[in-house]
Amino acid sequence: MAPVRVGATGETLNKVNFAAPRSFATALKSDLKETLFPDDPFHDFKGKPLPIKAKKAIQYFVPIFEWLPRYTRKLFMHDLLAGITIASLAIPQGISYAKLANIPPIVGLYSSFVPPLIYAVFGSSKHIAVGTVAACSLIIASTIETKVNPVEQPDLYLNLVFTATLVSGVTQLILGVFRLGILVDFLSHSTIIGFMGGTATLICLQQLKGILGLKHFTTHTDMVSVIRAIFKNKKEIRWESTVVGVIFLVFLQFTKFVKQKKPKLFWVSAIGPMVVVTSGCIFAYLAHAEKHGIAIVGDLKKGINPSSLKNLNFDPKYISAPIQAGLITAVIALAEGIAIGRSFAIMENEQIDGNKEMIAFGLMNIVGSFTSCYLTTGPFSKSAVNYNAGCKTQMTNVVMSMCMMLTLLFLAPLFSYTPLVALSAIIMSAMLGLIEYEKAYHLYKTDKFDFSICMVAFFGVAFISMDVGLMLSVGLALLRALLYVARPPSSKLGKIPDTSVYRDVEQYPGAIDIPKTLILQLGSPIYFANSGYLRERILRWVRDEKANKESQGDDVEYVLLDLGGVTSIDITGVETLVEIFRSLEVKEIKVVIVNPRLEVMEKLTLTHFIDKIGKERVFLSIEDAIEGCKFSLSRPKDYGSAQC
Repeated sequence: MAPVRVGATGETLNKVNFAAPRSFATALKSDLKETLFPDDPFHDFKGKPLPIKAKKAIQYFVPIFEWLPRYTRKLFMHDLLAGITIASLAIPQGISYAKLANIPPIVGLYSSFVPPLIYAVFGSSKHIAVGTVAACSLIIASTIETKVNPVEQPDLYLNLVFTATLVSGVTQLILGVFRLGILVDFLSHSTIIGFMGGTATLICLQQLKGILGLKHFTTHTDMVSVIRAIFKNKKEIRWESTVVGVIFLVFLQFTKFVKQKKPKLFWVSAIGPMVVVTSGCIFAYLAHAEKHGIAIVGDLKKGINPSSLKNLNFDPKYISAPIQAGLITAVIALAEGIAIGRSFAIMENEQIDGNKEMIAFGLMNIVGSFTSCYLTTGPFSKSAVNYNAGCKTQMTNVVMSMCMMLTLLFLAPLFSYTPLVALSAIIMSAMLGLIEYEKAYHLYKTDKFDFSICMVAFFGVAFISMDVGLMLSVGLALLRALLYVARPPSSKLGKIPDTSVYRDVEQYPGAIDIPKTLILQLGSPIYFANSGYLRERILRWVRDEKANKESQGDDVEYVLLDLGGVTSIDITGVETLVEIFRSLEVKEIKVVIVNPRLEVMEKLTLTHFIDKIGKERVFLSIEDAIEGCKFSLSRPKDYGSAQC
């Protein structure tokens, strides 16, 4: 401990802890725990006997063992209604998004059967309803199409889709097992808004092929290519298809309007896609729609998922496309699914574990790739319907899965008459809700840099490609973060009158200066990237303060550095403090350290910085430091130089 010091008024100042630094192993263990286990998931294990620990471990890693023993008939009635409701949405969405991915529609139905069962066992969110998503479907299609044409080589293309799903699942599982959820955090809210908006715009434009009844189109996903393809093939436009498509689209938008005006009628919007598919099938069958230029889905065979394990393709000639698609969709699917799960959990004052969600998503996509399914996650539309329908547990996914099984076994052929224009209308209606104009405008009004990140994602996706737009937006967000690191905030503090509180003088202009003392607060880690800037900024603070105080007949004798906001420091940072110390000593200005945190104090001790400036110049609080400096100022000059 530091020696006891006495202030100007004679009272004893608080002691500073100069305990020996922790060992490397102890410090590393602490850092890893904070990095990988910030939520301390095993806190409830302490002091428990081994059987209890084993039970809790099983419940932690396999959440179904936690909620299933407490499951009741009353809960099941709620989950049964919610499960049937989301199943009615899963059927048209499954067929529609499979079409978007250029794979057989039956695969979309398969994907709502097996993955939900896996999630019900390993997932931690009771609100997420598992299913396919439009953005990932389009990413998979646009990426794998660069290697294989889905029309000319449909079997090879489908096998590569299954391979991409496996890559995505393995990536998600690895991220979850090693608790690397921090990587998903690099997708900022602004990036997600822009990416989803740009993707939704592209998907809407692509669905004009189905709405207009075009036979030829482009395989490119950028907006310019899509618009050019529409004008190039305008002679193929069929008015019959256009009229039917507009009618379906208007109906779906009307159901959304009803839901917005009266939230209790959420089921109107939920069953809208099923109504469109059912009425479309009846219309196509009775009116012989194919003869009038309205294409239909075609043959859908009965039966549950066949194994696709033998279909996985790792041919070096093609593998780059599934790997690229798998990695990108893994991150996108995690970001969307976890964000949605957390949003609904917050509304219920609950919490979900993002790393367990990663493991659940990873396992369901790995198993899905073996059972003829493609990428699934927790889509917003289906999860919102699940929440509004009153879901209580993950059992809703089991109910939905059973409904899909019955559909696959008995009803699948009935959907073979589904008009493609109906699917296009369903997709377009869903995507229009993902273009969040209000949120983008809010970003513009509140933070122009965040708005720029959002717009880079939007226009990058819309005019270049989805992966490039995403990378550009993430890069700009990282640049912003690096700017914060390289140019950290610092401020001059003054005392609020009639209190012992010290605050930023820019925020509180009424704060008063302390005679002969400059108090500076540093608010970020001190690293090699920002140490040079901090040195120049501190010396500039001193220069400006000296000029100001000399004009008032005063001078600066002490610089107090409040390190309470400095969470860590590297060797370059320590050397920077040494340089500041020496530069100010030449000017007969003494440097005082206030409230260094544990990691910072350990580094300053190990590098002997504390020995260089003296323990008497380290204080627990600003108030103590000022009292110590007053005590020093009251001494003769030659004596004071040996004190604070």
